[in-house]
Amino acid sequence: MMDRLRMIGRTTLLALMVLLVACSGTWAALALWYRLPGGRLVRTLGSMVWILLVLALAALAIEQRSGLPVLAYVALHALLLLWWVRIAPSGQRHWRDDVARMLTGTVQGDQVRLDNVRNFDWRSDTDYDIRWESRTYDLARLVGADAVLSYWGSRAIAHAMISFGFDDGRHLVFSVEVRKSREQTYSSIGGFFKQFETILVAADEHDIIRVRTNVRGEDDYLYPLRLDPSTLRSLFLAYVHAANRLAGQPAFYNTFTSNCTTIVYRMARQIDAGLPWDVRLLLTGYLPEYLHQIGAVDRSVPVETLRQRGRITERARASVAGADFSRAIRRMDTFA
Repeated sequence: MMDRLRMIGRTTLLALMVLLVACSGTWAALALWYRLPGGRLVRTLGSMVWILLVLALAALAIEQRSGLPVLAYVALHALLLLWWVRIAPSGQRHWRDDVARMLTGTVQGDQVRLDNVRNFDWRSDTDYDIRWESRTYDLARLVGADAVLSYWGSRAIAHAMISFGFDDGRHLVFSVEVRKSREQTYSSIGGFFKQFETILVAADEHDIIRVRTNVRGEDDYLYPLRLDPSTLRSLFLAYVHAANRLAGQPAFYNTFTSNCTTIVYRMARQIDAGLPWDVRLLLTGYLPEYLHQIGAVDRSVPVETLRQRGRITERARASVAGADFSRAIRRMDTFA
């Protein structure tokens, strides 16, 4: 009986070691492919050499029934991790026009001055008028906020933004986004491997929402949030402070830990420490259900009703360039 238990224990330990080596080895191969200095050929060769090395050490460990190859692997992986943690965001790349400038803000009482607010006119993804502006906002005139979700493929994943409304009819959208250089295209896998940096964009709705609905063909929904005035103010200021931190200390975007929703969640937790974590913060397409559960949106109707009311795609596409886009996507009967 004891021999049988020992055999089961050894088998289980071996299986765990194989799984650990397989997972860590795969991660390392991808890390080399995405971040090894040099062109595609160099990165491909680096990944292949690593994979062959891991397989060779595994074969030696099995053949010789020795732990030395395992120790060698641990040492090599430790060196790779040391290289990995030393890779830092630079903030100095040839950025795309729409993420070329970092938002900053100064706060004096109720007055907030924002520099580098984006106000582009988009005709296509490559044809647009560039405008970066300095704006002043009075927090005493802040009257509401909406969660905006933009879907481009799977219904489980959406880009989340917050639009703040003022009593003079102005709306300002904050959006945590991937900061891509001119040579980069988005990759969700690359987002795990320090391929992109993070930017916090502040923009008019006719820029940052309209480009998604009218230019990129995305499907957008707007959900009015139920927040008291002090929470509204605190959330707006949390965005300003986050923008200043990013401007002073660049950060990598991470598909899992530092995306458009998890960063907002961390800011909201500073306001309400009891805010629960939920997998829907990662599967952002289901964020309306989460907001409904915590009472951040109207709970007197089902989520599906809110979704039907909140779909703004067709109204956005029907809007006329130069008209009041914010008014066009909000009908009086839409959010009743």
